[in-house]
Amino acid sequence: LDDELASDILSHYSSASETTSVLEEGGEQVDEQTAQEETEDKLKQCIDNLMDKSAKTRLAALESLRQAFSSRVLYDFLTERRLTVSDCLERSLKKGSGEEQAAAATVFALLCIQLEGGDEAEEGFKILRPVLTAILNDNSASIVARQSCARALGMCCYVSAAEEGEDLIKSLALLESIFMSSYPNREGTLPTPKPGSPGLHGAALQAWSLLVTLCPASRMAVLLDLHLPKLQACLQSNDVNYRIAVGETIALLVELGRDINEVDDSESLCECLKGLATDGNKHRAKNDRRKQRSIFREVLHYIENEDFTEEKIRFGVESVYIDSWVRRRIYDAFKEILESGVRHHLQFNPLLRDIFGLGPPIILDPTIKGNKISRFEKHLFNSAAFKARTKQRNKVRDKRADVM
Repeated sequence: LDDELASDILSHYSSASETTSVLEEGGEQVDEQTAQEETEDKLKQCIDNLMDKSAKTRLAALESLRQAFSSRVLYDFLTERRLTVSDCLERSLKKGSGEEQAAAATVFALLCIQLEGGDEAEEGFKILRPVLTAILNDNSASIVARQSCARALGMCCYVSAAEEGEDLIKSLALLESIFMSSYPNREGTLPTPKPGSPGLHGAALQAWSLLVTLCPASRMAVLLDLHLPKLQACLQSNDVNYRIAVGETIALLVELGRDINEVDDSESLCECLKGLATDGNKHRAKNDRRKQRSIFREVLHYIENEDFTEEKIRFGVESVYIDSWVRRRIYDAFKEILESGVRHHLQFNPLLRDIFGLGPPIILDPTIKGNKISRFEKHLFNSAAFKARTKQRNKVRDKRADVM
């Protein structure tokens, strides 16, 4: 039943288009209202199933909600039901198996994105942060659940942390405490990782670096001094995905440091990166080497030349430009949680449109093709809007600076 439910919801989503009515081949208009109501009924059923006694039913419901939340904007539907959904997720996080905890943490991150990071999301985060924290800190909890909680903590704090900055400080400290156990000891030796820990350290590091983009400049200098040398040592980790997460974090920290003139480009860092950018180590898998070389070439190129390889993400008739490590970290974090739904949310979710400086959603009349803005104008607008937003965020950062 549950698989059917999930696929029904998804097919409804893909068929209920953005226009006001859908023409079937027979020419009759399908009443979108009805389609919408049917979909909502199925979602209500999923929410009810979160309270089911059977773990299998709860897991299937979480998976259906994950797919629905990532593929559609459901602000109105969820605003009315957010407390019910939060309560159910809290129960799954406290009492479920590792798999159920992992799924509930992801659905909670999606709920915060759906609630557009407003007061409702902030309220939900206040309630669930201690639960996510408890699982993340629990060495006996499942690695999958802890990884998912690290990601959810980063994302929820990023979109819904209150302006006074206390959530941000606590979340940063918690995530640090997780990945710092991969740091070298006093003699400079890296610890032998326990099974699964590189994945957990990588998730915590990425969530942490997302939150670092919100830190006030006054805090950056301290973070750089503390973390850059230790992270450089972690580039020797045996786990390719952890090495890559470390390399990207170093690039992000250097970029943020350059903004406040805090980075002395160390030659030893570049030497270390060169080794990874040309790594021909035969005991590493070929794919790992290729993936690693391409990322580290980019990191090295940026650190040596202050030049970022720009990427363009298209969605609808618009594009978003990823033209800095900060912007890439933010985009990757959303993509990791929204998966293939990230383009839909860039098009229609006011929160993502605000973060990427896209302005209100563009409603296009499909009959008018002539009003497309030129690519160059769009790029200028994108950059200007992003800069304006960064300035705005920096003002918030400076308010937070007093607390830090």
